Amino acid sequence: MKFIRNFSRLLVGAIFIFSGIVKGVDPLGTAYRIEDYFIAYGIEWAIPLSLFLSVFLCTLEFMLGISLLFNAWVRRTAWLLFPLMIFFTLLTMVDAIWEPVPNCGCFGDAIKLTNLETFYKNVVLIVFTAIIFYGRKKFKAPRIFGYGFFILASFGIGFLWFSFYNLDHLPLTDFREWKVGNDMDPENGGEPKIYLIFRHTESGEEKEYLSPDFPWQDSLWMTQWEFVDQRMDDSEVTKSHELIIESEEGADLTSHFICNHDYQFIVVAYDLRKTDRDAFGKINTLFDEADKHAQSLIVITSSLKEEVMEFRRVMKTDLHLDFYYGDDAVLKTMVRANPGLILFKDGVVIAKWHYNDFPSYEVLKEEFMKD
Repeated sequence: MKFIRNFSRLLVGAIFIFSGIVKGVDPLGTAYRIEDYFIAYGIEWAIPLSLFLSVFLCTLEFMLGISLLFNAWVRRTAWLLFPLMIFFTLLTMVDAIWEPVPNCGCFGDAIKLTNLETFYKNVVLIVFTAIIFYGRKKFKAPRIFGYGFFILASFGIGFLWFSFYNLDHLPLTDFREWKVGNDMDPENGGEPKIYLIFRHTESGEEKEYLSPDFPWQDSLWMTQWEFVDQRMDDSEVTKSHELIIESEEGADLTSHFICNHDYQFIVVAYDLRKTDRDAFGKINTLFDEADKHAQSLIVITSSLKEEVMEFRRVMKTDLHLDFYYGDDAVLKTMVRANPGLILFKDGVVIAKWHYNDFPSYEVLKEEFMKD
């Protein structure tokens, strides 16, 4: 039984530490998932608490794992760990049955599990946490003065620093599709299939051909069959992302900007009402420098056109920026900052910055635009 107890302690501890880290590296992403839960359960009034809960819950999860891994205060930890596992097992059971949210994000973006897989994972974990809880009195910590307090305090302070660093800058590790080095060319996933539908002029029979594989060179066939319609099948096309960049008139300019053969600057400000306005002074300066070198810089937002006009009006400096529009959920995925800056070339993500770290054009040119 001692082996089973220690195995349970080490296994659950390692999983909780890993889960806390991969969510703590991206506190905003975890906050967005908490918001999804608030919306799904009709408690939108709690959305302002989502970021606080993100940091708190990730820190709690990490600290529970540290307590188990280092055998520090396990008796006390067990009283918190077991009820939490019961709660989250029941919550993920609801997710698996009714799917109020598409993805609970128990391992952030590092490992994506379905709601059913998450529930099964928690069912297995609750067995090991039950072993820890019912055997809690048999765990003996090292007889070192202040051992438990020192372990938990030092790791707790370190994890909080880690969380706030990732908030004030960008996540140290990016698990999303828009990470540096990825090719985001929307046309790299293959070509959609076009099917042409023809009808026989006498019998009314209809036949479908994959374009251009139809007998168009047969003159007799062409006199007997007439074109009726066409359909497109893109089910086998792999999309690298869901971003659609639209102009004020609704034109799709995604490929024009993402696949720009020159260097392309894209500022993502998903909500202009909440954006850091001071950062737009640097963005405006960067726009002027890029424009001198015939390079494009655009701003993508999910704000309404009226909000863009109001934003221009309230800014103290005259903004020279060109604004385009995209879906807020996709923009939040692109960069964890409001605003954030992404540098592209030929569809590839060259670099990304939080507004706290916006570089000057000279630094960009020296470090990232060498050709």
